[in-house]
Amino acid sequence: MKITETSLKDLLIIEPEVFEDERGCFFESYNKTKFNNLGIEIDFVQDNQSFSKYGTLRGLHYQNPPYAQTKLIRVLHGEIIDAVVDLRKNSATYGKSFTISLSAENKKQLLVPKGFAHGFSVISETASVMYKCDQFYNKLSEGGITFNDPSLNINWGIDLKDAIVSEKDLILPFIENCNSLF
Repeated sequence: MKITETSLKDLLIIEPEVFEDERGCFFESYNKTKFNNLGIEIDFVQDNQSFSKYGTLRGLHYQNPPYAQTKLIRVLHGEIIDAVVDLRKNSATYGKSFTISLSAENKKQLLVPKGFAHGFSVISETASVMYKCDQFYNKLSEGGITFNDPSLNINWGIDLKDAIVSEKDLILPFIENCNSLF
């Protein structure tokens, strides 16, 4: 496994070792021992999966402590622009965003630590996204930031006037008014 640090502290890109031959390919998307050997000691307790069509934009979501979640995100089919925002008030990168293309083809994963808001947009015809979480979902601790907050300047890779966004996500606040407890 290859680990790449990003411009946001503790946010990591993980690339598995892929074995390919005439049949296709094989790789371990997660191996607790290998993660632990790399200094990543996380006890994942829940897997989530979504299927979305082109132009779908989900997020930016987070859960406040004590139910904050670390997430390991990957794409099973298609391609997304994955976006995160650092909400840790004592972080040098507070309020900064990071985006990456995750796809079934590139097999990259993003390890998003507690204290980050997360979202994605679908830039292929359809996409299936799966992510592991180290904390169970808790509705009372959820929060979010609007995807089009101008201070974040996120390039979602789609025309936002045509984005398919849930009613819940359309009413999320700007980062300056969010209820983050990080």
